[in-house]
Amino acid sequence: MAEVLLNKFSALSPWTQYIWGSSTSYCLYWKSLPTMPHPVVLCLSLAALPGLGMGASLCLSQQFKAKGDYILGGLFPLGLTEEDTLNQRTQPNSILCTRFSSLGLFLVMAMKMAVEEINNGSALLPGLHLGYDLFDTCSEPVVTMKPSLMFMAKVGSQSIAAYCNYTQYQPRVLAVIGPHSSELALITGKFFSFFLMPQVSYSASMDRLSDRETFPSFFRTVPSDRLQLQAVVALLLNFSWNWVAALASDDDYGREGLSIFSSLANPRGICIAHEGLVPLHATSVQQLNKVFDVLQQVNQSNVQVVVLFASPRAVYSLFSYGIQQGLAPKVWVASESWLTSDMVTTLPNVARVGTVLGFLQRGAELPEFPHYVETHLALAADPTFCASLNAELDLEEQVMGQRCPQCDHVMLQNLTSALLQNLSAGQLHHQIFATYAAVYSVAQALHNTLQCNASSCPASEPVQPWQLLENMYNMSFRARNLTLQFDDKGNVDMEYDLKMWVWQSPTPVLHTVGTFNGTLQLQHSEMYWPGNQVPVSQCSRQCKEGQVRRVKGFHSCCYDCEDCKAGSYQKHPDDFACTPCKHDQWSPEKSTGCLPRRPKFLAWGEPTVLLLLLLLCLVLGLALASLGLFIHHWDSPLVQASGGSRFCFGLVCLGLFCLSVLLFPGRPSPASCLAQQPLAHLPLTGCLSTLFLQAAEIFVESELPLSWANWLCSCLRGPWAWLVVLLAILVEAALCAWYLTSFPPEMVTDWLVLPTEVLEHCRMRSWVSLGLVHITHAMLAFLCFLGTFLVQSQPGRYNRARGLTFAMLAYFIIWVSFVPLLANVHVTYQPAVQMGAILFCALGILATFHLPKCYVLLWLPKLNTQEFFLGGGPKEAADGSSSGGDSSGAQ
Repeated sequence: MAEVLLNKFSALSPWTQYIWGSSTSYCLYWKSLPTMPHPVVLCLSLAALPGLGMGASLCLSQQFKAKGDYILGGLFPLGLTEEDTLNQRTQPNSILCTRFSSLGLFLVMAMKMAVEEINNGSALLPGLHLGYDLFDTCSEPVVTMKPSLMFMAKVGSQSIAAYCNYTQYQPRVLAVIGPHSSELALITGKFFSFFLMPQVSYSASMDRLSDRETFPSFFRTVPSDRLQLQAVVALLLNFSWNWVAALASDDDYGREGLSIFSSLANPRGICIAHEGLVPLHATSVQQLNKVFDVLQQVNQSNVQVVVLFASPRAVYSLFSYGIQQGLAPKVWVASESWLTSDMVTTLPNVARVGTVLGFLQRGAELPEFPHYVETHLALAADPTFCASLNAELDLEEQVMGQRCPQCDHVMLQNLTSALLQNLSAGQLHHQIFATYAAVYSVAQALHNTLQCNASSCPASEPVQPWQLLENMYNMSFRARNLTLQFDDKGNVDMEYDLKMWVWQSPTPVLHTVGTFNGTLQLQHSEMYWPGNQVPVSQCSRQCKEGQVRRVKGFHSCCYDCEDCKAGSYQKHPDDFACTPCKHDQWSPEKSTGCLPRRPKFLAWGEPTVLLLLLLLCLVLGLALASLGLFIHHWDSPLVQASGGSRFCFGLVCLGLFCLSVLLFPGRPSPASCLAQQPLAHLPLTGCLSTLFLQAAEIFVESELPLSWANWLCSCLRGPWAWLVVLLAILVEAALCAWYLTSFPPEMVTDWLVLPTEVLEHCRMRSWVSLGLVHITHAMLAFLCFLGTFLVQSQPGRYNRARGLTFAMLAYFIIWVSFVPLLANVHVTYQPAVQMGAILFCALGILATFHLPKCYVLLWLPKLNTQEFFLGGGPKEAADGSSSGGDSSGAQ
């Protein structure tokens, strides 16, 4: 038998080792257990365990009660009932729990060890002893209510009396430890809260239990499910798993967990492909169909990650049928309730489900716990010890029945094996410590209520259960080397360890691969993935930089990637729309940021401006050369016939007209915008007014009677002619003043015209106002054209009308072309168009009117006579013409 036991232990874990033995005893040595900081030696005395491994009767259940000054009630999952038993129940009779749960027994041992430590120590409740009364819940509400009623029975009786006021009511227990599941805690929590009986659960984690209005006396030594699900969301985000399935057990625990997960996941960009509820039992056809539907959804979807927030029974049903139906391997993110459940981990071929990850709260180490359990198991098999317990009459069992009948008929060898296996796999440590800490929390509250000092607790009347609550709210207490504190909702804030199932035997071993204390920290080197690659669970690929998501369908995680257009950018990787740049910024396509806009205007160094400046130099040089030539030949008939001083004044105005183009290049300013049109139009008016006088003189000489012609010509050639020039300039000045007053051009900064630059330019407010400014020029040019176009030239004389006619044609052609060109050209180049119009207009007048006269002065001086320009005999004129060559070339 010894060899069989030894071989059994050695197969349980790679950390166990046989170190010595004899015919009556064997010892085992745990080396480097994950849940134990120091090696542990456990010795089994075979002599003290008669019938070991043969299913001999034990007296474990008789150790579930101990007397004391204050009694703590305990609710533990020691057994399981068959579903058929519940379905066939027609009377409110007792429920028989047939199956045994080793987990519940180990939790009982944790509570017993904590109570004995407190009683044997002096740090808490010196001089007082705690007792306990522990019962099986059978993991069923109908079973749990019976011991709950017994706990609330009055001391010395077996019934609950009805009172108007329960302030002085003294129940049998001071506080209740347990139960283990949230489903049971929802029922007992409301019941005990009516009496304000303190209840500290070591495993119930539903967030609903934090409601102080409904559960004012409920506390727990595990965090709320909300914190666990926050850790789950952080895990999914870390691996970019944003396309997942979410399954839950079809009970209060699962439905609430699924709801919380959805509320946490959706705002973080995690899409739930589908949700499903798994029945707790899969015995009926209807329940089996539900399980198959869930499996089909998971198998047919392209999700690789499934969040399974469920109780162990539901997971057992799902995995057992999933393995039979060939469930594709997935990454399962487990809730704490089934991550360590032996009901799930011992399923045949459970490794086929894939990778399992989950969070477990961290607690302090209890290295002596295995030895404590071994000792009490040995006592349970000792007939002498059991006989001493039988001598004591248990009054509660007269009403409740035996506390745990199945506990007394288990294989002791199997119990020890289960303990070794679960401890070595790291599966029980967190629940054992939570139970241990729950006892210490009640003891600390009683210690504070009694105002105990280091040596004793002052004698006083017995403490009522409700009196503990005031001291338990926001209370700090120590359990081993760890300080815990209840918050105002009765929860404790504990760190989580991220566990991963690692297959080293038929059942998995839990390896720590990360921690969560508000932020997730992973140990990637400790993780084991299929093919050494982290699975990908995304509906759509990640968009590249400069792309946003265009959602297709109902899920935000299913999308097409769309490039951000110029002028917009991708602000965040998960954006669904491009963010427009600010008005002073720009961006190219597929950009992740914006660049500042540079100012744009008609700069001096641009090629267009340089060409126009060269043209300006040409036109201005010709005008100055003509002016100098005319001044040099001031007394010649050609200059006098052209008007003399008025002719030179017109050339000066033409030069000023050309110089006005210098106002258009460069960065505009309000002053330059106001000065551009007046300084261009006033000189042009002066030039055209002198040409108008010459046209009028030619018309008078040719078309009017001689008596009128002599008088009018003397007026047009005398000082009165300057009044016409002055009047034209004054009219134009008035129009410019009206233009600047009513429709002043303004310097604007246009952010919309150019995609990458900001355009600074002078904006014209009204086309009509610009036309009115040009009306003086147009009228003068039109009159000049009419006065010269129909004039008949006299043979042998210089045809002055022809030059004026062509000059006015050049004026009209240029300015008529200017209007549509200015209207259609890009606003950036409008100043260049105006510069070109001014220079070509000046060049046209010079080329058609002034330069031919310069040609005569320089190359045909013989024609520069009184008769040719001012009149003479036809014959002389004809002779002069024949001697000078073809007169048409000089005209």
